[in-house]
Amino acid sequence: MKRRYLYAAALAAVSLLGVFAHQQLWPVRWAPGILSTAGMMSAYQPGDELLGGAATVLDSGTTAYGRSLGNIAAEHWPSFYHGRGRFSREWDQVKETRIQPLGPLFSAVGCERCHEKDGRGKPLVGEVSESMTVHLSVPGPHGTWIPDPVYGGQLDLYGVDGMRGEGILRVQYSRVTGDFADGSSYTLMQPKYELEHLAYGSLSPGARFSARVAPANFGLGLLEAIPEQQIVANADPDDRNADGISGRTGAAIDIRSGRPVLGRFGWKATQPTIEQQVARAFIMDLGITSSLYPHNGSNGTLVRHAAAAEPELDANDLRLMVAYVRLLAVPRQRGWDRHEVQRGRAIFRGIGCESCHIANFTTGTVTDLPELSNQVIHPYTDLLLHDMGAGLADDRPDGGASGSEWRTPPLWGIGLLGRVSGHTRLLHDGRARNIEEAILWHGGEAAHSQEMYRRLTESDRAAVLEFLGSL
Repeated sequence: MKRRYLYAAALAAVSLLGVFAHQQLWPVRWAPGILSTAGMMSAYQPGDELLGGAATVLDSGTTAYGRSLGNIAAEHWPSFYHGRGRFSREWDQVKETRIQPLGPLFSAVGCERCHEKDGRGKPLVGEVSESMTVHLSVPGPHGTWIPDPVYGGQLDLYGVDGMRGEGILRVQYSRVTGDFADGSSYTLMQPKYELEHLAYGSLSPGARFSARVAPANFGLGLLEAIPEQQIVANADPDDRNADGISGRTGAAIDIRSGRPVLGRFGWKATQPTIEQQVARAFIMDLGITSSLYPHNGSNGTLVRHAAAAEPELDANDLRLMVAYVRLLAVPRQRGWDRHEVQRGRAIFRGIGCESCHIANFTTGTVTDLPELSNQVIHPYTDLLLHDMGAGLADDRPDGGASGSEWRTPPLWGIGLLGRVSGHTRLLHDGRARNIEEAILWHGGEAAHSQEMYRRLTESDRAAVLEFLGSL
Protein backbone atom coordinates (compact mmCIF):
# COMPACT_ATOMS: atom_id res chain seq x y z
CA MET A 1 0.00 0.00 0.00
CA LYS A 2 2.85 2.38 0.86
CA ARG A 3 4.42 1.71 -2.55
CA ARG A 4 1.13 2.64 -4.29
CA TYR A 5 1.00 6.01 -2.51
CA LEU A 6 4.64 6.70 -3.37
CA TYR A 7 3.90 5.91 -7.04
CA ALA A 8 0.91 8.28 -7.07
CA ALA A 9 3.00 11.03 -5.48
CA ALA A 10 5.68 10.52 -8.09
CA LEU A 11 3.13 10.81 -10.91
CA ALA A 12 1.84 14.07 -9.46
CA ALA A 13 5.34 15.51 -9.13
CA VAL A 14 6.25 14.58 -12.70
CA SER A 15 3.02 16.10 -14.00
CA LEU A 16 3.81 19.39 -12.25
CA LEU A 17 7.29 19.25 -13.76
CA GLY A 18 5.69 18.84 -17.18
CA VAL A 19 3.47 21.88 -16.69
CA PHE A 20 6.47 23.94 -15.53
CA ALA A 21 8.50 22.81 -18.51
CA HIS A 22 5.74 23.80 -20.92
CA GLN A 23 5.23 27.23 -19.38
CA GLN A 24 8.86 28.13 -18.83
CA LEU A 25 11.20 26.11 -21.02
CA TRP A 26 9.33 24.48 -23.86
CA PRO A 27 9.50 27.22 -26.51
CA VAL A 28 13.30 27.24 -26.50
CA ARG A 29 14.40 23.84 -25.17
CA TRP A 30 11.92 21.41 -26.65
CA ALA A 31 13.43 18.57 -28.68
CA PRO A 32 11.92 15.44 -30.28
CA GLY A 33 11.60 12.59 -27.83
CA ILE A 34 12.01 14.68 -24.69
CA LEU A 35 8.58 13.73 -23.41
CA SER A 36 9.17 10.01 -23.61
CA THR A 37 12.76 10.16 -22.29
CA ALA A 38 11.68 12.33 -19.39
CA GLY A 39 9.04 9.72 -18.55
CA MET A 40 6.38 12.30 -17.92
CA MET A 41 3.06 10.88 -16.74
CA SER A 42 -0.30 12.43 -16.09
CA ALA A 43 -1.45 12.48 -12.47
CA TYR A 44 -4.89 10.92 -12.88
CA GLN A 45 -7.16 11.03 -9.89
CA PRO A 46 -9.92 8.53 -9.09
CA GLY A 47 -13.04 9.58 -10.97
CA ASP A 48 -11.24 11.40 -13.78
CA GLU A 49 -12.64 8.85 -16.19
CA LEU A 50 -16.15 10.09 -15.34
CA LEU A 51 -16.05 12.87 -17.92
CA GLY A 52 -19.51 14.12 -16.95
CA GLY A 53 -19.15 13.57 -13.22
CA ALA A 54 -22.01 11.61 -11.65
CA ALA A 55 -24.03 12.22 -14.83
CA THR A 56 -21.63 10.04 -16.87
CA VAL A 57 -22.87 6.82 -18.49
CA LEU A 58 -20.90 3.62 -19.01
CA ASP A 59 -22.20 2.85 -22.50
CA SER A 60 -19.41 2.65 -25.08
CA GLY A 61 -21.46 1.07 -27.86
CA THR A 62 -23.40 2.42 -30.81
CA THR A 63 -25.92 4.21 -28.55
CA ALA A 64 -23.33 5.94 -26.33
CA TYR A 65 -24.27 9.48 -27.38
CA GLY A 66 -28.03 9.07 -26.88
CA ARG A 67 -28.23 7.99 -23.24
CA SER A 68 -29.91 9.98 -20.48
CA LEU A 69 -27.83 11.31 -17.61
CA GLY A 70 -26.40 8.56 -15.46
CA ASN A 71 -27.91 10.19 -12.37
CA ILE A 72 -31.26 11.14 -13.93
CA ALA A 73 -34.12 11.42 -11.45
CA ALA A 74 -37.22 9.35 -12.13
CA GLU A 75 -39.33 12.50 -12.42
CA HIS A 76 -37.32 13.67 -15.45
CA TRP A 77 -37.42 10.42 -17.39
CA PRO A 78 -40.80 11.19 -19.07
CA SER A 79 -39.45 14.49 -20.41
CA PHE A 80 -36.42 12.70 -21.83
CA TYR A 81 -38.54 9.97 -23.40
CA HIS A 82 -41.11 12.31 -24.95
CA GLY A 83 -38.41 14.78 -26.00
CA ARG A 84 -36.63 11.99 -27.84
CA GLY A 85 -39.87 11.33 -29.70
CA ARG A 86 -39.94 14.93 -30.93
CA PHE A 87 -36.25 14.79 -31.77
CA SER A 88 -36.70 11.70 -33.96
CA ARG A 89 -39.89 13.02 -35.61
CA GLU A 90 -39.87 13.81 -39.31
CA TRP A 91 -41.90 16.98 -39.58
CA ASP A 92 -43.18 16.37 -43.08
CA GLN A 93 -45.19 13.49 -41.60
CA VAL A 94 -46.96 15.47 -38.87
CA LYS A 95 -50.69 14.69 -38.94
CA GLU A 96 -52.02 15.93 -35.60
CA THR A 97 -52.09 19.58 -36.59
CA ARG A 98 -54.04 21.31 -39.32
CA ILE A 99 -50.94 23.10 -40.61
CA GLN A 100 -47.88 21.74 -42.38
CA PRO A 101 -45.10 23.14 -40.19
CA LEU A 102 -42.14 22.22 -42.38
CA GLY A 103 -40.69 24.82 -44.74
CA PRO A 104 -41.70 26.17 -47.13
CA LEU A 105 -37.92 26.02 -47.62
CA PHE A 106 -35.83 23.66 -45.51
CA SER A 107 -32.56 21.73 -45.30
CA ALA A 108 -33.78 18.63 -43.45
CA VAL A 109 -37.08 17.08 -42.36
CA GLY A 110 -36.02 16.24 -38.82
CA CYS A 111 -33.32 16.64 -36.19
CA GLU A 112 -31.97 13.12 -36.59
CA ARG A 113 -31.21 13.74 -40.26
CA CYS A 114 -28.42 16.05 -39.07
CA HIS A 115 -27.65 14.61 -35.62
CA GLU A 116 -27.89 10.87 -36.23
CA LYS A 117 -27.72 9.06 -32.89
CA ASP A 118 -27.01 12.49 -31.36
CA GLY A 119 -23.55 12.55 -32.95
CA ARG A 120 -21.91 15.00 -35.30
CA GLY A 121 -22.84 15.25 -38.94
CA LYS A 122 -21.11 13.95 -42.04
CA PRO A 123 -19.45 16.12 -44.67
CA LEU A 124 -20.71 16.49 -48.20
CA VAL A 125 -20.73 13.35 -50.32
CA GLY A 126 -21.73 14.04 -53.90
CA GLU A 127 -24.27 16.86 -54.00
CA VAL A 128 -26.30 16.37 -50.83
CA SER A 129 -25.62 16.08 -47.12
CA GLU A 130 -28.52 16.84 -44.82
CA SER A 131 -26.07 17.12 -41.93
CA MET A 132 -24.06 19.85 -43.69
CA THR A 133 -25.51 23.32 -44.06
CA VAL A 134 -24.41 26.43 -45.92
CA HIS A 135 -24.45 29.65 -43.89
CA LEU A 136 -24.70 32.95 -45.78
CA SER A 137 -23.82 36.56 -45.00
CA VAL A 138 -23.61 39.83 -46.91
CA PRO A 139 -22.07 43.16 -45.86
CA GLY A 140 -24.47 45.30 -43.85
CA PRO A 141 -24.41 48.81 -42.44
CA HIS A 142 -21.61 50.04 -40.18
CA GLY A 143 -19.36 47.05 -40.84
CA THR A 144 -21.96 44.46 -39.85
CA TRP A 145 -22.83 41.23 -41.66
CA ILE A 146 -26.45 40.35 -42.31
CA PRO A 147 -28.38 37.50 -44.02
CA ASP A 148 -28.63 37.60 -47.81
CA PRO A 149 -31.80 39.58 -48.70
CA VAL A 150 -33.08 36.75 -50.95
CA TYR A 151 -31.56 33.53 -49.64
CA GLY A 152 -31.45 34.46 -45.98
CA GLY A 153 -28.87 33.17 -43.53
CA GLN A 154 -28.79 29.63 -44.85
CA LEU A 155 -29.10 27.94 -48.22
CA ASP A 156 -32.05 25.55 -48.21
CA LEU A 157 -31.90 22.47 -50.39
CA TYR A 158 -35.60 21.65 -50.49
CA GLY A 159 -39.03 23.19 -50.76
CA VAL A 160 -42.63 22.08 -50.12
CA ASP A 161 -45.63 22.27 -52.43
CA GLY A 162 -43.52 22.39 -55.55
CA MET A 163 -41.28 25.23 -54.37
CA ARG A 164 -37.74 24.82 -55.65
CA GLY A 165 -34.81 24.35 -53.32
CA GLU A 166 -32.43 27.29 -53.33
CA GLY A 167 -29.36 25.61 -54.80
CA ILE A 168 -26.69 22.94 -54.60
CA LEU A 169 -23.38 22.87 -52.76
CA ARG A 170 -20.48 21.11 -54.46
CA VAL A 171 -17.05 20.37 -53.10
CA GLN A 172 -13.74 19.39 -54.63
CA TYR A 173 -10.79 18.25 -52.56
CA SER A 174 -7.14 18.87 -53.26
CA ARG A 175 -4.28 17.18 -51.43
CA VAL A 176 -2.01 19.05 -49.04
CA THR A 177 1.09 17.12 -48.07
CA GLY A 178 3.55 17.58 -45.24
CA ASP A 179 6.20 15.78 -43.24
CA PHE A 180 6.70 14.96 -39.59
CA ALA A 181 10.08 15.71 -38.06
CA ASP A 182 10.97 12.02 -38.18
CA GLY A 183 10.65 12.02 -41.99
CA SER A 184 7.29 10.30 -42.32
CA SER A 185 4.68 12.11 -44.38
CA TYR A 186 1.01 12.97 -44.10
CA THR A 187 -1.74 14.14 -46.45
CA LEU A 188 -4.60 16.52 -45.69
CA MET A 189 -7.67 17.16 -47.83
CA GLN A 190 -8.34 20.83 -48.65
CA PRO A 191 -11.99 21.46 -49.64
CA LYS A 192 -13.11 24.01 -52.19
CA TYR A 193 -16.82 24.76 -52.15
CA GLU A 194 -19.02 26.17 -54.89
CA LEU A 195 -22.71 27.00 -55.04
CA GLU A 196 -24.49 25.94 -58.19
CA HIS A 197 -28.01 26.10 -59.66
CA LEU A 198 -29.09 29.01 -57.47
CA ALA A 199 -32.83 29.04 -58.04
CA TYR A 200 -33.65 32.66 -57.30
CA GLY A 201 -30.80 34.65 -58.81
CA SER A 202 -27.26 35.43 -57.77
CA LEU A 203 -26.15 36.11 -54.23
CA SER A 204 -25.78 39.73 -53.27
CA PRO A 205 -22.43 41.46 -53.97
CA GLY A 206 -19.82 40.64 -51.35
CA ALA A 207 -21.70 37.58 -50.08
CA ARG A 208 -19.75 35.03 -48.06
CA PHE A 209 -20.76 31.46 -47.34
CA SER A 210 -19.51 28.75 -45.01
CA ALA A 211 -20.13 24.98 -45.10
CA ARG A 212 -20.64 23.41 -41.68
CA VAL A 213 -21.58 20.00 -40.36
CA ALA A 214 -23.90 19.52 -37.42
CA PRO A 215 -22.09 19.32 -34.05
CA ALA A 216 -22.83 16.60 -31.50
CA ASN A 217 -25.69 17.01 -29.00
CA PHE A 218 -24.53 15.06 -25.96
CA GLY A 219 -23.19 16.79 -22.85
CA LEU A 220 -24.69 20.17 -23.74
CA GLY A 221 -26.66 20.37 -20.50
CA LEU A 222 -23.42 20.12 -18.53
CA LEU A 223 -21.74 22.77 -20.68
CA GLU A 224 -24.72 25.07 -20.14
CA ALA A 225 -24.35 24.53 -16.38
CA ILE A 226 -20.75 25.83 -16.26
CA PRO A 227 -20.89 29.18 -14.44
CA GLU A 228 -20.12 32.10 -16.72
CA GLN A 229 -17.30 33.33 -14.50
CA GLN A 230 -15.36 30.09 -15.02
CA ILE A 231 -15.47 30.59 -18.79
CA VAL A 232 -14.60 34.28 -18.61
CA ALA A 233 -11.68 33.52 -16.27
CA ASN A 234 -9.95 31.58 -19.06
CA ALA A 235 -10.31 34.37 -21.61
CA ASP A 236 -7.18 36.33 -22.47
CA PRO A 237 -8.11 38.46 -25.50
CA ASP A 238 -4.95 40.60 -25.25
CA ASP A 239 -2.64 37.64 -24.54
CA ARG A 240 -1.36 39.28 -21.38
CA ASN A 241 0.50 36.15 -20.34
CA ALA A 242 2.29 36.09 -23.71
CA ASP A 243 1.65 32.39 -24.33
CA GLY A 244 0.29 32.99 -27.83
CA ILE A 245 -3.26 31.99 -26.79
CA SER A 246 -5.81 34.80 -26.78
CA GLY A 247 -9.20 33.19 -26.32
CA ARG A 248 -12.21 35.51 -26.45
CA THR A 249 -15.72 35.02 -25.17
CA GLY A 250 -18.40 34.52 -27.79
CA ALA A 251 -20.96 37.28 -28.27
CA ALA A 252 -24.65 36.36 -28.38
CA ILE A 253 -28.02 38.04 -28.02
CA ASP A 254 -30.56 36.53 -25.66
CA ILE A 255 -33.72 36.53 -27.76
CA ARG A 256 -36.08 36.59 -24.80
CA SER A 257 -34.47 39.59 -23.10
CA GLY A 258 -32.82 41.27 -26.10
CA ARG A 259 -29.61 41.66 -24.08
CA PRO A 260 -26.05 40.78 -25.14
CA VAL A 261 -24.85 37.71 -23.23
CA LEU A 262 -22.11 35.11 -23.30
CA GLY A 263 -22.28 32.72 -26.26
CA ARG A 264 -21.27 29.13 -25.67
CA PHE A 265 -22.96 26.96 -28.36
CA GLY A 266 -22.44 26.63 -32.08
CA TRP A 267 -19.24 26.59 -34.14
CA LYS A 268 -18.80 30.33 -33.54
CA ALA A 269 -20.27 30.50 -30.00
CA THR A 270 -23.25 32.53 -31.24
CA GLN A 271 -25.96 30.93 -29.09
CA PRO A 272 -26.23 31.39 -25.31
CA THR A 273 -28.62 28.62 -24.31
CA ILE A 274 -29.79 25.20 -25.43
CA GLU A 275 -33.31 26.54 -25.84
CA GLN A 276 -32.16 29.20 -28.26
CA GLN A 277 -29.89 26.77 -30.09
CA VAL A 278 -32.79 24.34 -30.58
CA ALA A 279 -35.21 27.05 -31.70
CA ARG A 280 -32.59 28.47 -34.07
CA ALA A 281 -32.09 25.05 -35.64
CA PHE A 282 -35.84 24.71 -36.18
CA ILE A 283 -36.16 28.01 -38.03
CA MET A 284 -32.94 27.72 -40.03
CA ASP A 285 -32.85 24.00 -40.84
CA LEU A 286 -36.54 23.08 -40.94
CA GLY A 287 -38.22 26.42 -41.56
CA ILE A 288 -40.39 25.93 -38.46
CA THR A 289 -41.28 28.95 -36.35
CA SER A 290 -41.38 29.06 -32.55
CA SER A 291 -41.96 31.59 -29.80
CA LEU A 292 -38.30 32.62 -30.02
CA TYR A 293 -38.28 32.90 -33.82
CA PRO A 294 -41.90 33.62 -34.81
CA HIS A 295 -41.16 34.83 -38.34
CA ASN A 296 -39.86 32.82 -41.25
CA GLY A 297 -38.13 35.91 -42.63
CA SER A 298 -34.80 34.49 -41.45
CA ASN A 299 -34.92 32.35 -44.60
CA GLY A 300 -35.07 35.38 -46.88
CA THR A 301 -37.70 37.51 -48.57
CA LEU A 302 -39.02 34.59 -50.63
CA VAL A 303 -40.80 33.04 -47.68
CA ARG A 304 -41.70 36.01 -45.53
CA HIS A 305 -45.26 35.71 -46.72
CA ALA A 306 -45.38 32.31 -45.02
CA ALA A 307 -45.06 33.54 -41.43
CA ALA A 308 -47.65 31.69 -39.35
CA ALA A 309 -50.21 33.43 -37.15
CA GLU A 310 -49.09 31.16 -34.29
CA PRO A 311 -45.73 29.44 -33.76
CA GLU A 312 -45.58 26.19 -35.71
CA LEU A 313 -43.56 24.56 -32.92
CA ASP A 314 -45.76 24.82 -29.86
CA ALA A 315 -44.38 25.65 -26.45
CA ASN A 316 -44.67 22.09 -25.11
CA ASP A 317 -42.80 20.57 -28.06
CA LEU A 318 -40.03 23.14 -27.64
CA ARG A 319 -39.87 22.45 -23.90
CA LEU A 320 -39.58 18.69 -24.41
CA MET A 321 -36.93 19.06 -27.12
CA VAL A 322 -34.84 21.29 -24.87
CA ALA A 323 -35.27 18.89 -21.94
CA TYR A 324 -34.12 15.99 -24.10
CA VAL A 325 -30.92 17.74 -25.16
CA ARG A 326 -30.16 18.96 -21.63
CA LEU A 327 -30.53 15.42 -20.31
CA LEU A 328 -28.18 13.76 -22.81
CA ALA A 329 -25.21 12.23 -21.02
CA VAL A 330 -21.49 11.94 -21.71
CA PRO A 331 -19.89 8.49 -22.06
CA ARG A 332 -17.12 7.43 -19.73
CA GLN A 333 -13.47 7.50 -20.77
CA ARG A 334 -12.19 4.03 -21.57
CA GLY A 335 -8.82 2.62 -20.56
CA TRP A 336 -8.02 5.72 -18.57
CA ASP A 337 -5.68 3.82 -16.25
CA ARG A 338 -3.53 2.36 -19.05
CA HIS A 339 0.06 3.54 -19.11
CA GLU A 340 -0.06 4.61 -22.76
CA VAL A 341 -3.24 6.65 -22.24
CA GLN A 342 -1.72 8.42 -19.24
CA ARG A 343 1.48 9.08 -21.16
CA GLY A 344 -0.54 10.42 -24.09
CA ARG A 345 -2.39 12.84 -21.84
CA ALA A 346 0.91 14.09 -20.39
CA ILE A 347 2.22 14.77 -23.88
CA PHE A 348 -1.09 16.37 -24.89
CA ARG A 349 -0.74 18.71 -21.95
CA GLY A 350 2.99 19.20 -22.45
CA ILE A 351 2.69 20.49 -26.01
CA GLY A 352 0.07 23.00 -24.94
CA CYS A 353 -3.19 21.47 -26.14
CA GLU A 354 -4.86 21.94 -22.76
CA SER A 355 -4.37 25.70 -23.08
CA CYS A 356 -7.62 25.64 -25.11
CA HIS A 357 -8.94 22.11 -24.56
CA ILE A 358 -9.26 22.65 -20.81
CA ALA A 359 -9.89 19.47 -18.89
CA ASN A 360 -11.64 20.54 -15.70
CA PHE A 361 -14.74 22.56 -14.85
CA THR A 362 -17.27 22.41 -12.03
CA THR A 363 -20.91 23.04 -12.86
CA GLY A 364 -22.99 25.44 -10.81
CA THR A 365 -26.39 24.99 -9.21
CA VAL A 366 -29.15 24.09 -11.67
CA THR A 367 -32.43 24.44 -9.83
CA ASP A 368 -34.74 22.67 -12.27
CA LEU A 369 -32.26 19.85 -13.07
CA PRO A 370 -30.26 19.12 -9.90
CA GLU A 371 -28.62 16.20 -11.71
CA LEU A 372 -26.45 18.76 -13.53
CA SER A 373 -25.46 20.62 -10.36
CA ASN A 374 -21.99 20.72 -8.81
CA GLN A 375 -20.45 18.14 -11.10
CA VAL A 376 -16.70 18.01 -11.73
CA ILE A 377 -16.58 17.50 -15.49
CA HIS A 378 -13.83 17.03 -18.08
CA PRO A 379 -15.06 18.35 -21.44
CA TYR A 380 -11.66 19.41 -22.86
CA THR A 381 -12.89 22.78 -24.09
CA ASP A 382 -12.79 26.37 -22.89
CA LEU A 383 -15.91 27.37 -24.90
CA LEU A 384 -13.92 30.39 -26.13
CA LEU A 385 -13.20 31.72 -29.60
CA HIS A 386 -9.68 31.28 -30.98
CA ASP A 387 -8.08 32.40 -34.21
CA MET A 388 -7.22 29.12 -35.93
CA GLY A 389 -5.32 30.64 -38.83
CA ALA A 390 -5.84 30.93 -42.57
CA GLY A 391 -6.03 27.17 -43.18
CA LEU A 392 -9.34 26.81 -41.34
CA ALA A 393 -10.72 30.28 -42.05
CA ASP A 394 -14.03 30.56 -43.89
CA ASP A 395 -13.69 34.37 -44.16
CA ARG A 396 -17.28 34.74 -42.94
CA PRO A 397 -17.74 36.80 -39.76
CA ASP A 398 -20.53 35.44 -37.58
CA GLY A 399 -21.81 37.19 -34.48
CA GLY A 400 -18.74 38.39 -32.62
CA ALA A 401 -16.42 35.90 -34.32
CA SER A 402 -14.16 36.74 -37.22
CA GLY A 403 -13.83 34.54 -40.29
CA SER A 404 -10.84 32.74 -38.78
CA GLU A 405 -12.15 32.30 -35.22
CA TRP A 406 -13.82 29.13 -33.99
CA ARG A 407 -15.11 27.99 -30.63
CA THR A 408 -13.01 25.23 -29.08
CA PRO A 409 -15.05 22.04 -29.57
CA PRO A 410 -15.33 19.62 -26.62
CA LEU A 411 -13.26 16.46 -26.99
CA TRP A 412 -15.24 14.23 -24.64
CA GLY A 413 -16.72 11.29 -26.55
CA ILE A 414 -14.48 11.86 -29.58
CA GLY A 415 -13.04 8.34 -29.41
CA LEU A 416 -16.48 6.78 -29.97
CA LEU A 417 -17.30 8.79 -33.09
CA GLY A 418 -16.57 5.98 -35.53
CA ARG A 419 -18.52 3.44 -33.52
CA VAL A 420 -21.62 5.60 -33.01
CA SER A 421 -21.75 7.76 -36.13
CA GLY A 422 -20.07 5.44 -38.62
CA HIS A 423 -17.42 8.00 -39.60
CA THR A 424 -14.46 9.82 -38.05
CA ARG A 425 -14.74 13.16 -39.83
CA LEU A 426 -13.87 16.21 -37.72
CA LEU A 427 -13.65 20.02 -37.76
CA HIS A 428 -16.40 22.46 -38.74
CA ASP A 429 -16.80 21.08 -42.27
CA GLY A 430 -15.65 17.51 -41.69
CA ARG A 431 -12.50 17.94 -43.79
CA ALA A 432 -10.32 16.04 -41.30
CA ARG A 433 -10.68 12.31 -41.86
CA ASN A 434 -9.46 11.43 -38.38
CA ILE A 435 -8.15 12.91 -35.14
CA GLU A 436 -4.58 13.31 -36.37
CA GLU A 437 -5.64 15.26 -39.43
CA ALA A 438 -7.70 17.55 -37.20
CA ILE A 439 -4.58 18.27 -35.13
CA LEU A 440 -2.52 18.97 -38.25
CA TRP A 441 -5.09 21.48 -39.52
CA HIS A 442 -4.58 23.62 -36.40
CA GLY A 443 -2.97 27.00 -37.07
CA GLY A 444 -3.11 30.53 -35.71
CA GLU A 445 -3.10 30.42 -31.93
CA ALA A 446 -2.68 26.64 -32.08
CA ALA A 447 0.26 26.74 -34.52
CA HIS A 448 2.84 26.18 -31.78
CA SER A 449 1.08 23.10 -30.43
CA GLN A 450 0.59 21.77 -33.97
CA GLU A 451 4.31 22.20 -34.62
CA MET A 452 5.17 20.47 -31.35
CA TYR A 453 2.96 17.56 -32.38
CA ARG A 454 4.59 17.42 -35.79
CA ARG A 455 8.01 17.15 -34.10
CA LEU A 456 7.00 14.30 -31.80
CA THR A 457 8.37 10.84 -32.35
CA GLU A 458 6.03 8.29 -33.90
CA SER A 459 5.67 6.65 -30.49
CA ASP A 460 4.70 9.90 -28.80
CA ARG A 461 2.21 10.78 -31.53
CA ALA A 462 0.65 7.35 -31.12
CA ALA A 463 0.35 7.95 -27.37
CA VAL A 464 -1.48 11.26 -27.93
CA LEU A 465 -3.90 9.56 -30.31
CA GLU A 466 -4.35 6.73 -27.82
CA PHE A 467 -5.33 9.24 -25.17
CA LEU A 468 -7.75 11.11 -27.42
CA GLY A 469 -9.23 7.84 -28.62
CA SER A 470 -9.96 6.93 -25.00
CA LEU A 471 -12.17 9.98 -24.48
